[in-house]
Amino acid sequence: MFSTPRAQEIADRVEAFVRTVVAPYEGDPRCGFHGPSDELVMELREKARAAGVLTPHVLPDGSHLTQRETATVLIKSGLSPLGPLACNTMAPDEGNMYLLGKVGTAEQKAHFLKPLLEGRGRSAFFMTEPAADGGAGSDPSMMQTTCVPDGNHWVINGRKAFITGAQGAMVGIVMAKSDDGACMFLVDLPDPAIRIERVLDTIDSSMPGGHAIVTIDNLRVPADQMLGQSGEGFKYAQIRLSPARLSHCMRWLGGCIRAQEIAADYACRRMAFGKPLVDHEGVGFMLAENWIDIQQSELMIDWCASVLDGGSLGTVESSMAKVAVSETLMRIADKCVQVMGGTGVTGDTIVEQIFREVRAFRIYDGPTEVHKWSLAKKIKRDHRDKA
Repeated sequence: MFSTPRAQEIADRVEAFVRTVVAPYEGDPRCGFHGPSDELVMELREKARAAGVLTPHVLPDGSHLTQRETATVLIKSGLSPLGPLACNTMAPDEGNMYLLGKVGTAEQKAHFLKPLLEGRGRSAFFMTEPAADGGAGSDPSMMQTTCVPDGNHWVINGRKAFITGAQGAMVGIVMAKSDDGACMFLVDLPDPAIRIERVLDTIDSSMPGGHAIVTIDNLRVPADQMLGQSGEGFKYAQIRLSPARLSHCMRWLGGCIRAQEIAADYACRRMAFGKPLVDHEGVGFMLAENWIDIQQSELMIDWCASVLDGGSLGTVESSMAKVAVSETLMRIADKCVQVMGGTGVTGDTIVEQIFREVRAFRIYDGPTEVHKWSLAKKIKRDHRDKA
């Protein structure tokens, strides 16, 4: 993995913090079914602040590390499912901070971005909508939520689904459609016009607040809280999309590196049929394949990050990286569970949780099949253009 001296120094401090301070909290009863409690998150963030590793990917002057440098740091923060929460590198906050830093006005940054950078609150991104309503999912053009101008305000109505962290969030970015097209709005949370119908029971459990279905009923937002211009919401979403896809890959690669460490340790200590498990080819080969897959994932992340650092939106490259890395991480996590046998399916280690989280990651930020479909369309376009 490419690194620079400044990124490596930050990453080393993040790794030491996650391994020694954060990991012992993995069995904390405040790690609930719908994600760790905000009490636990804030407790960990105070420790991260004291250790100098809070929001480590954003420099003191407000600038960001390059994407390749960010990968070095975020992989280390992902060594524990609690690491990104403690270090303030988690989704959706990391992506929302990036978007606000790129598009927000000075006033919007002061009001909405500053508390996120300081780790004083969480954010939520309101885009996906219930399938039962025919709303937006992998196809954002299906958006049903509307926004209508009313004097110096906009009025928003609709329903949203799978809104990560909506329960307990301080800042919201709400996507809706006007006559001009897609729009984004910044809102203070909680707001009585945004009602959480229920928090879904999902396979993953690492996100504070879980994933909620939300009703937006006549939400009035001042016009100066629109992010950018009316009708340009999808353009801004593209600014956020590729880095956010890639940072998911970074964090969960860190988780799978940790799972591999745990599985390898188990295989080297556990005796069966007269020798350590690792000496049985069926087990040793799985661990060897995992090692290869980890190295390939690092290279794929580094390649895509270099494209983004070159100034490209990286839409195609991030789709390729998301497919390759999420599918590879699923293989790694699955083999770690298999190597550990019965222990692998229990909560005695974080291997079982990482398996669940990575399974969900194959869907989040675009299912593998949607990315492949998009890539196939590009292949067809390129072929047609050459012909």
